[in-house]
Amino acid sequence: MHGSTFFKYEKVIRILVVIDSLLPKSVNKRILIWCRGIKGKLGVVIRYIILKNVAQGCGKNVIVKEDVFLFSVDKISFGDNVSIHPMCYIDASSGLIIGNNVAIAHAATIMTTTHTYDDGNIPIKYNQIKGSPVIIEDDVWIACGVRILSGVHIKSRVIIGAGAVVNKKIDGNSIFAGVPAKYIKSII
Repeated sequence: MHGSTFFKYEKVIRILVVIDSLLPKSVNKRILIWCRGIKGKLGVVIRYIILKNVAQGCGKNVIVKEDVFLFSVDKISFGDNVSIHPMCYIDASSGLIIGNNVAIAHAATIMTTTHTYDDGNIPIKYNQIKGSPVIIEDDVWIACGVRILSGVHIKSRVIIGAGAVVNKKIDGNSIFAGVPAKYIKSII
Protein backbone atom coordinates (compact mmCIF):
# COMPACT_ATOMS: atom_id res chain seq x y z
CA MET A 1 0.00 0.00 0.00
CA HIS A 2 1.28 3.42 -0.79
CA GLY A 3 0.13 6.99 -0.34
CA SER A 4 -2.17 7.07 -3.36
CA THR A 5 -4.50 4.54 -1.71
CA PHE A 6 -4.78 6.78 1.35
CA PHE A 7 -5.50 9.83 -0.80
CA LYS A 8 -8.03 7.93 -2.92
CA TYR A 9 -10.08 6.99 0.16
CA GLU A 10 -9.19 9.98 2.33
CA LYS A 11 -12.81 11.06 2.95
CA VAL A 12 -13.93 7.57 3.96
CA ILE A 13 -10.91 7.16 6.24
CA ARG A 14 -11.61 10.53 7.89
CA ILE A 15 -15.20 9.44 8.61
CA LEU A 16 -13.96 6.15 10.08
CA VAL A 17 -11.47 8.06 12.26
CA VAL A 18 -14.34 10.15 13.66
CA ILE A 19 -16.47 7.06 14.33
CA ASP A 20 -13.52 5.29 15.97
CA SER A 21 -12.87 8.32 18.18
CA LEU A 22 -16.10 7.46 20.02
CA LEU A 23 -14.37 4.39 21.49
CA PRO A 24 -12.32 4.78 24.67
CA LYS A 25 -8.55 4.86 24.11
CA SER A 26 -8.16 1.71 26.21
CA VAL A 27 -10.45 -0.18 23.80
CA ASN A 28 -8.59 1.19 20.79
CA LYS A 29 -5.26 0.07 22.28
CA ARG A 30 -6.64 -3.47 22.66
CA ILE A 31 -7.96 -3.40 19.09
CA LEU A 32 -4.51 -2.25 17.90
CA ILE A 33 -2.96 -5.32 19.54
CA TRP A 34 -5.67 -7.57 18.13
CA CYS A 35 -5.23 -6.30 14.57
CA ARG A 36 -1.42 -6.50 14.68
CA GLY A 37 -1.42 -9.59 12.45
CA ILE A 38 -3.93 -8.44 9.83
CA LYS A 39 -2.13 -8.25 6.49
CA GLY A 40 -2.72 -6.10 3.45
CA LYS A 41 -4.55 -2.84 2.94
CA LEU A 42 -7.27 -3.68 5.46
CA GLY A 43 -4.76 -4.11 8.27
CA VAL A 44 -2.89 -0.93 7.34
CA VAL A 45 -6.11 1.11 7.29
CA ILE A 46 -7.40 -0.30 10.60
CA ARG A 47 -4.09 0.46 12.32
CA TYR A 48 -3.99 3.96 10.81
CA ILE A 49 -7.52 4.76 12.02
CA ILE A 50 -6.63 3.64 15.54
CA LEU A 51 -3.31 5.51 15.56
CA LYS A 52 -5.10 8.71 14.55
CA ASN A 53 -7.09 8.41 17.79
CA VAL A 54 -4.52 6.95 20.17
CA ALA A 55 -1.07 8.25 19.21
CA GLN A 56 0.18 11.58 20.51
CA GLY A 57 0.17 12.72 16.88
CA CYS A 58 -0.39 10.96 13.56
CA GLY A 59 0.13 12.62 10.20
CA LYS A 60 -1.13 11.59 6.78
CA ASN A 61 -0.13 8.35 5.06
CA VAL A 62 1.23 6.52 8.10
CA ILE A 63 1.64 2.87 7.15
CA VAL A 64 2.21 0.31 9.89
CA LYS A 65 2.52 -3.13 8.35
CA GLU A 66 1.52 -6.38 10.04
CA ASP A 67 3.39 -7.87 13.00
CA VAL A 68 4.71 -4.55 14.31
CA PHE A 69 4.83 -4.33 18.10
CA LEU A 70 4.00 -0.81 19.32
CA PHE A 71 4.21 -0.12 23.06
CA SER A 72 3.14 3.15 24.73
CA VAL A 73 1.64 4.27 21.42
CA ASP A 74 0.10 7.27 23.18
CA LYS A 75 3.65 8.64 23.55
CA ILE A 76 4.48 8.41 19.83
CA SER A 77 4.16 11.28 17.37
CA PHE A 78 4.17 10.23 13.70
CA GLY A 79 4.80 12.75 10.91
CA ASP A 80 3.49 12.41 7.35
CA ASN A 81 4.54 9.58 5.00
CA VAL A 82 5.90 7.21 7.63
CA SER A 83 6.22 3.50 6.95
CA ILE A 84 7.04 0.83 9.52
CA HIS A 85 7.57 -2.66 8.14
CA PRO A 86 6.93 -6.12 9.65
CA MET A 87 8.66 -7.47 12.74
CA CYS A 88 9.58 -4.07 14.20
CA TYR A 89 9.59 -3.58 17.98
CA ILE A 90 8.97 -0.03 19.16
CA ASP A 91 8.77 0.86 22.85
CA ALA A 92 7.97 4.55 23.31
CA SER A 93 7.64 4.54 27.11
CA SER A 94 9.79 7.69 27.40
CA GLY A 95 8.54 9.37 24.22
CA LEU A 96 9.19 8.98 20.51
CA ILE A 97 8.98 11.54 17.71
CA ILE A 98 9.11 10.28 14.12
CA GLY A 99 9.32 13.04 11.51
CA ASN A 100 8.06 13.21 7.93
CA ASN A 101 9.16 10.82 5.16
CA VAL A 102 10.65 8.22 7.48
CA ALA A 103 10.96 4.56 6.47
CA ILE A 104 11.68 1.92 9.10
CA ALA A 105 12.54 -1.40 7.49
CA HIS A 106 11.65 -4.83 8.86
CA ALA A 107 12.98 -6.15 12.17
CA ALA A 108 14.14 -2.75 13.45
CA THR A 109 13.95 -1.90 17.15
CA ILE A 110 13.49 1.46 18.85
CA MET A 111 13.90 1.59 22.64
CA THR A 112 13.32 4.64 24.84
CA THR A 113 14.34 2.94 28.10
CA THR A 114 17.36 1.10 29.43
CA HIS A 115 18.29 -0.85 32.56
CA THR A 116 20.72 0.65 35.04
CA TYR A 117 23.19 -1.54 36.89
CA ASP A 118 24.15 0.73 39.79
CA ASP A 119 22.77 -1.36 42.67
CA GLY A 120 25.09 -4.33 43.03
CA ASN A 121 22.87 -5.85 45.73
CA ILE A 122 20.19 -6.87 43.24
CA PRO A 123 20.31 -8.52 39.82
CA ILE A 124 20.69 -6.10 36.90
CA LYS A 125 17.26 -7.00 35.55
CA TYR A 126 15.73 -5.66 38.79
CA ASN A 127 17.76 -2.43 38.85
CA GLN A 128 16.03 0.83 38.08
CA ILE A 129 14.93 1.49 34.50
CA LYS A 130 15.63 4.94 33.11
CA GLY A 131 14.39 6.48 29.93
CA SER A 132 15.03 9.22 27.44
CA PRO A 133 12.99 10.10 24.37
CA VAL A 134 14.09 9.20 20.84
CA ILE A 135 13.79 11.78 18.07
CA ILE A 136 13.94 10.86 14.40
CA GLU A 137 13.80 13.92 12.18
CA ASP A 138 12.57 14.14 8.55
CA ASP A 139 13.81 12.11 5.56
CA VAL A 140 15.37 9.17 7.41
CA TRP A 141 15.71 5.59 6.22
CA ILE A 142 16.31 3.03 8.95
CA ALA A 143 17.38 -0.22 7.27
CA CYS A 144 16.49 -3.73 8.40
CA GLY A 145 17.64 -4.97 11.78
CA VAL A 146 18.72 -1.57 13.10
CA ARG A 147 18.63 -1.04 16.89
CA ILE A 148 18.03 2.52 18.10
CA LEU A 149 18.66 2.97 21.81
CA SER A 150 17.25 5.35 24.40
CA GLY A 151 18.06 9.05 24.10
CA VAL A 152 19.13 8.97 20.44
CA HIS A 153 18.47 11.96 18.16
CA ILE A 154 18.74 11.28 14.42
CA LYS A 155 18.95 14.46 12.36
CA SER A 156 17.34 14.95 8.90
CA ARG A 157 18.32 13.17 5.69
CA VAL A 158 20.06 10.13 7.13
CA ILE A 159 20.46 6.49 6.17
CA ILE A 160 21.18 4.00 8.94
CA GLY A 161 22.69 0.84 7.43
CA ALA A 162 21.32 -2.64 8.06
CA GLY A 163 22.11 -4.16 11.43
CA ALA A 164 23.51 -0.96 12.94
CA VAL A 165 23.23 -0.17 16.64
CA VAL A 166 22.61 3.53 17.19
CA ASN A 167 23.57 4.65 20.70
CA LYS A 168 24.29 8.38 20.21
CA LYS A 169 23.24 11.45 18.22
CA ILE A 170 23.42 11.05 14.43
CA ASP A 171 24.32 14.10 12.32
CA GLY A 172 22.21 14.92 9.27
CA ASN A 173 22.92 14.46 5.56
CA SER A 174 24.92 11.31 6.10
CA ILE A 175 25.09 7.53 6.15
CA PHE A 176 25.87 5.66 9.37
CA ALA A 177 26.41 1.92 9.78
CA GLY A 178 28.03 -0.62 12.08
CA VAL A 179 28.02 -1.67 15.72
CA PRO A 180 28.06 0.88 17.20
CA ALA A 181 26.90 3.06 14.30
CA LYS A 182 29.69 5.14 12.81
CA TYR A 183 29.80 7.84 10.16
CA ILE A 184 30.33 6.38 6.66
CA LYS A 185 29.89 9.32 4.30
CA SER A 186 27.93 12.44 3.46
CA ILE A 187 24.89 12.27 1.17
CA ILE A 188 24.74 15.94 0.22
